[in-house]
Amino acid sequence: MAAETSQTLDRGLKVLAQLADAPEGLTVPEISAALGVNRTVVYRILATLEQHGLIRRDAGGRTRLGLGALQLARRAHPLVRDAAVPCLRRLAEETGATAHLTIVDGLDALAVAVAEPTWTDYHVAYRVGSRHPLEQGAAGLAILTARRVRAGLDPAVPYVHVPGDGHRSAPGIAAAVPALAGVEASVGVLSFSELDSERFGPRVAEAAVELAETLGGGPKVPAPREEEAVPDQSALI
Repeated sequence: MAAETSQTLDRGLKVLAQLADAPEGLTVPEISAALGVNRTVVYRILATLEQHGLIRRDAGGRTRLGLGALQLARRAHPLVRDAAVPCLRRLAEETGATAHLTIVDGLDALAVAVAEPTWTDYHVAYRVGSRHPLEQGAAGLAILTARRVRAGLDPAVPYVHVPGDGHRSAPGIAAAVPALAGVEASVGVLSFSELDSERFGPRVAEAAVELAETLGGGPKVPAPREEEAVPDQSALI
């Protein structure tokens, strides 16, 4: 027998998920169409969410996530980190590179979990709390690439490979974490030496899918195929 659920709460959570995927915000008609309910219902849901600071509405009539949602997300960081560490440890040991989970924080990529290999003579020292612009490094570029894929601007790719430039960025491979509602994230590896993308890229993509399943980010999806084309991001570094 299926457990009873609250339809109103379900709709409210769906609204938050939609807003999380729409940085430019949504109008009431857009939310109404997405939910399949009339605008009166949407207005009631938005009024409740606004009272709790979870959404904000601007003068132009668009609705965006509010500071309350950001505060909840920040409180979830330790939980995400704890869930990610076992997956990252396996990835670090298998690749011999520093593995990390990175999420979006404003315009930056923020490392929230890191695991280092135990058997290498040296490795990249990357700390939890490290941040850099999304446009710099594989972790942020994987997230930006996923945004373009969701918008229908680019075909899906399994991972992003960024050669190091010897100054700002170490060689890295990263893959966006799929189906993680409300959170933009990537899993990646960093190394002092150049990484074999054909060898390690598919493993990084598998780790991203594994982490999405661990965090309950939605239905299981297959890891990307190795033969899919991977963009050359070296020009963006």
